[in-house]
Amino acid sequence: MEEKHLLGSAKSRPSNSCLMVATPPMGYNSDATESVGTPDTESAEGLIGIDEVQRALNRSRASVYRYTNTDPRNLNPPFNPRKLNPEYRSDQKEALMFHPNEVARFARDVLRIKEVTVEVLNSPYSATQQLLSTILEELREIRTLLAGSAVEPATELTPRLDRDNANQRAA
Repeated sequence: MEEKHLLGSAKSRPSNSCLMVATPPMGYNSDATESVGTPDTESAEGLIGIDEVQRALNRSRASVYRYTNTDPRNLNPPFNPRKLNPEYRSDQKEALMFHPNEVARFARDVLRIKEVTVEVLNSPYSATQQLLSTILEELREIRTLLAGSAVEPATELTPRLDRDNANQRAA
């Protein structure tokens, strides 16, 4: 599910509209140069990357990296209330991902941005989601056809292969 998060910029007044940040669908990484390994779908749900944080905070990319709680000797440093804390990473090459609430906390508490709002909205149906839904529907139809036929499911292939080989030798 694609989500949008709204964070007010430091230059905006409370009555002005907030800056929108859109995150890609779960597990999707559109910036191949930013990340070598993509996060798994469970941990990527609702997380935003450096580019989205940069746009939300209205800061340069270098500033966002300076704000981030990272340590070259420790992959997952302990929580630091004065820094922007990324989500857990299992590899140094994984992209830094942030929970929107953590970005909002950092903007409010550290950057002193007065009006901070995080809002989650449903995304439009994408072409990838449509393709995956079509594939899933076809697989369900295949399962239904196989369940209605006399063909037994191939859960363990070795006994079935031995039986077929014995039948071929007997013929």
